[in-house]
Amino acid sequence: MSQPPMTDAVSPPGPLAHPETRGIELIDASERRGRARDLFPVWAAPNVSVLSFTIGASLVLLGLELWQAFLVIIASSLPWILTGIIAISGPAAGTSGSVITRAIYGIRGNRVVVAFFGWFISAVFLALNWLASSFMGAELLAQVGVTDPVIGPVLVTLAVAAITVVVAVYGHGLILRCYPAVALVLLVIFLLVTAFILPHVDWSYAPAEPLQGVPLWSAMSIGFAILASTPLSYSNSPDLARYLPRSTKPPHIIAATSLGGALPSIFFTAVGALLATGIDAAAMDLGIESALLGLLPAWLGPLFVAGVIINTISLNGMTTYTASMAFQSIGVPIRRIPSAVVVGAIGTALTIYLVMSTSLLEAVNLMLQLLVLISGPTMAVFATDVILRRGRYDGDDLFDERPGSPFWYSGGWHVPGLLAVLLGAGLAALFLTSGVWTGPLAAALGSIDLSVPVSLIVTPAVYIALQRLSVKRRSTKNPAANPYPVKEGSAA
Repeated sequence: MSQPPMTDAVSPPGPLAHPETRGIELIDASERRGRARDLFPVWAAPNVSVLSFTIGASLVLLGLELWQAFLVIIASSLPWILTGIIAISGPAAGTSGSVITRAIYGIRGNRVVVAFFGWFISAVFLALNWLASSFMGAELLAQVGVTDPVIGPVLVTLAVAAITVVVAVYGHGLILRCYPAVALVLLVIFLLVTAFILPHVDWSYAPAEPLQGVPLWSAMSIGFAILASTPLSYSNSPDLARYLPRSTKPPHIIAATSLGGALPSIFFTAVGALLATGIDAAAMDLGIESALLGLLPAWLGPLFVAGVIINTISLNGMTTYTASMAFQSIGVPIRRIPSAVVVGAIGTALTIYLVMSTSLLEAVNLMLQLLVLISGPTMAVFATDVILRRGRYDGDDLFDERPGSPFWYSGGWHVPGLLAVLLGAGLAALFLTSGVWTGPLAAALGSIDLSVPVSLIVTPAVYIALQRLSVKRRSTKNPAANPYPVKEGSAA
């Protein structure tokens, strides 16, 4: 059995005592601690975000009325439940989600999925959030004379990326202890910003030409796809929950994770929609970051920019932390800390490219829509597998990479998981509407974007159907075979 060696415990008395050296290695029961509710601020801190303002404003720019925008915001928060569901696999298995998905794709198949899908999702989110802080920080630098449109954002990106990597290096202990305070600070700052936004809101706002029929459904579906892509991308939730005791109740983990991400997202995205009603088109063309700073008093502007940067570090610190374990899970002989540095370098390079080529609003909307083609199917199949196994995973079996091991399947590949994701992504692409690609079925429907519901329905349906077929064939050869081998005491 090939299992990485155990390393030192990660929860020292002080979170800054030393970096976390553990990567994907199994966590012994003696090192498990904490409560499910500790996850709430861990997820709240990254989601008190300026991107919520940006995406909320984009809903109104699509032509929606306020009540329609609010309906889309609430509906698109439902996928946070899936983020919570997959989180329960962390305490059950005691390892990273990038290892747990071996149960879905097979030992070899998982390497392909994690190497491509996992890195793509991580790089996109690192870049999007660093991009937001780069534009905001550049606006502040312009006030002190640094007006170059490239140098300013690049300098901010490099500084924020460096701090983010430090957070990822110190890892789980730092995140768990510091993020509650970070969430509180960010909440205060963003509520202050909201207080200065509200007087500018046009509560009687109505589009010049209200959307009806197919155009209305198109705008609402596109907005839903953009917003839903955020919770669907958080397939790293098992990584943040894996240090909890195995006896932690799954419903508590689901609630803390889901509500921690959903509540701040819903509130501040709704504020973003309100913001768009009080800003004219010319101001929005300059960028929402400029429009926001223009509404705030001189003393609050720098504080808000600081909040944006802190939020960016909290979110990307979490993302870099979990992405740093992806290399190990696919077999690359690298320790977690050097891996975190590599992840940070990739995200920095992509951010600098985006800084020089696009605006924040364009980048956010386009990349989130394309991201859903990957995140939707992979999240759907992960949540389906957790439900089918009733949250039961055995860490020792997950690290058994020998032919004939429980997750070796057919030559190291698990056809049901791989095929379900490919079909889910392929069909979702046919229903996608974006600036660079409109699927033929979406075009036939008048540019109505059904990529998210298609991926969330098709992927689980294919996975369940193929699993049943696989079980039937296996039971024919061996009536005692168990499609979900779980050792005694391994339930979450």
